[in-house]
Amino acid sequence: MSILRFEKVTREIGTFVILDEIAAAIALGDRIGLVGPNGAGKTTLLRVAAGIDEPDLGSVSRKRGLTLGLLAQEAHFDLEFMAAPDLRSAVRSAAPELLELGARLRELEHAHRVEEPLYAELQHRFDVLGGYTLDQRIDETLSGLGFTRDEWTKPPGALSGGEQTRAALARLVIADPDLMLLDEPTNHLDLGALEWLEEHLRRRNGSLLVASHDRAFLDATVERVWELRDRRLTIFRGDYAAYHRQRIERDARLDKDVSTQAEQIAREQELVQRYRSHRKYAKMHEHEARLVRLQEARIEAPKAARKLRLPTAALVGASGPSRSGEIVVRAEQLVVGYLPRFRRAGSQGSDRTAGPGAGETPTAEPLAVARVPFLAAQRGDRIGIVGPNGAGKTTLLRTIAGDLPPLDGLLTIGIGVSIGYLAQLRDAAIPGETVLGALTSAISITEGEARGYLARFLFRGVDALKEVRALSGGERSRLELALLGIMPANLLLLDEPTNHLDIPAREAIEAFMANSPATLLIVSHDRRLLETVCDRLWVVDDHLAAPFDGGYRAWRAAVAVSWTVAAAIEADALRLRISSPRSGATKVALAAGGGVSSTTASLIPPAVAGSRPKVTSSRKVVPATAKVVPATKGAGRPRLPRLSKDAYRRQKAAVDAELTRLGLRKNHLELALGDPAVGANFVELRRITSELADVSVGLEAAEEAWLEVEDRAP
Repeated sequence: MSILRFEKVTREIGTFVILDEIAAAIALGDRIGLVGPNGAGKTTLLRVAAGIDEPDLGSVSRKRGLTLGLLAQEAHFDLEFMAAPDLRSAVRSAAPELLELGARLRELEHAHRVEEPLYAELQHRFDVLGGYTLDQRIDETLSGLGFTRDEWTKPPGALSGGEQTRAALARLVIADPDLMLLDEPTNHLDLGALEWLEEHLRRRNGSLLVASHDRAFLDATVERVWELRDRRLTIFRGDYAAYHRQRIERDARLDKDVSTQAEQIAREQELVQRYRSHRKYAKMHEHEARLVRLQEARIEAPKAARKLRLPTAALVGASGPSRSGEIVVRAEQLVVGYLPRFRRAGSQGSDRTAGPGAGETPTAEPLAVARVPFLAAQRGDRIGIVGPNGAGKTTLLRTIAGDLPPLDGLLTIGIGVSIGYLAQLRDAAIPGETVLGALTSAISITEGEARGYLARFLFRGVDALKEVRALSGGERSRLELALLGIMPANLLLLDEPTNHLDIPAREAIEAFMANSPATLLIVSHDRRLLETVCDRLWVVDDHLAAPFDGGYRAWRAAVAVSWTVAAAIEADALRLRISSPRSGATKVALAAGGGVSSTTASLIPPAVAGSRPKVTSSRKVVPATAKVVPATKGAGRPRLPRLSKDAYRRQKAAVDAELTRLGLRKNHLELALGDPAVGANFVELRRITSELADVSVGLEAAEEAWLEVEDRAP
């Protein structure tokens, strides 16, 4: 039985028809995903379903007594929500019936009327509606959606926009309506909150209609897909992956049918002309009738969707950036955060962060967000930076980009590295009043060249003349991507690059990243992007950062068996202490919590592993291939003649490449040894163990060769 039905619903905005004769129904327990490109009308359909907007034609029928709740992309809050003393009270107000029943029960208890039938009736209803577990469910919901206990006591007005949207989602979860309408619910959720919400939606008995561009979220939560395309609604069975397969098959069949029909029409037209020329009018009229029937039943080819096409070369410097060094980024005992702001005594002006001047005092202490014992990115790496909201992912990326100075430790950017940075917070003004003006303000090119470049990012015709301040979230993201591609870069720092983009645009970005030769550091909550593009992760959590050798699924599997950042750092520190070649002479004592990953262990200088590195507030540039090995390993070696500069450079580059290759291979083999499937396969275990022994011998020989080359440095 349907609880909501659309009957030939048509919705117009001005003279533009956005929904055309939509017919569909939602039954109790249905979980439906609503997909389509930006601007297809998904938000409009949700607002019509919620009764906020009325259809221009057709009707929407709802089951009597139906309760529904809508989470909009930009949540608007009522006065009751904003007036609540704290976040927990604001979320608790989503269950008014339970609050009223609880108040009535307390009144009866105070009046000593607990023996009356009315008390028993109210108590039974309170129990059935979950009144006794309300506080527990509120705590679980707030924790699941990423709110810390300290934030529970904040007034709603003190929350950021994203936090208020998450609070609105928490209220909707507690209200538990018969039909839940969600418009892009994953926009402000981190990975932990996403997984919690998915599990909650799978367990609940009510109906769900959710518009989302998060493909992994749709796969986990929906059983049917409604597609809005060309103002019409098409229904598909299964999750998003099943819908995607069906859509590809339907489009292929439709293209074939259109082609076949076009051939039939051409054939009938040819026959009509032939019989007319031969004056065989009976045959001519027969084929004319067939031609009319074919034209009346003409199959319309689907409109080709405009697709985002990211250029493979920058707008200027088409030859591309120079090749960077082997090591692109390296951080050692790095502390990232925010410097204090300074103000002159008695001044009412704005604070500044450039450092203290005469008569100036800090207005706050430096704020350390996260500590990085050791991280390194090599040329060509595609690394995803993951962790909960507020852990310091963006702060780390901004520090690497040069927007923020390091508070402590050493940050090294390799030779030949040119950085392109896409920020997440895109509210700052962009020069130029229009999209076209924003591009021409950034680079001196002709209007024709600018329009041709912007067309790749779907700004065609009058779209290029839109005011920047009037752009939607998706349009703003596309403009930022266009500005990012002006100059060539071999290190791309991308902070939530798929935010507000629809699925075709996300797929275009994934294809671009997969084929890009640049080194990528990507902060993202898009699990499909992380799994498709990134082969390694940097995990930021609990004010620490550590690498993880594997993709997103491998990381979540490791977390499920108690992997944590702190434990990984401690384990790597212990491994270095045990395996240090200088253990007989000098013990390697790492700072508390310090350590490196197995992937980057061969890149850290053991000389600094046991001591605090030189503190610097600038980005030190060093040769990207530089590696330091134990100075004591080759003690007593006879002094050989020095090499020429060219010979030294060639031999050192060859040895560096061999060290990197063997080090990475050793790390992969060590990781494979920890795989239970390998442990259960004797033949595979023996092969990996044997290869690991050979690689270890080769690595020792390469280290000796490195020391020999260094001894002969000019």
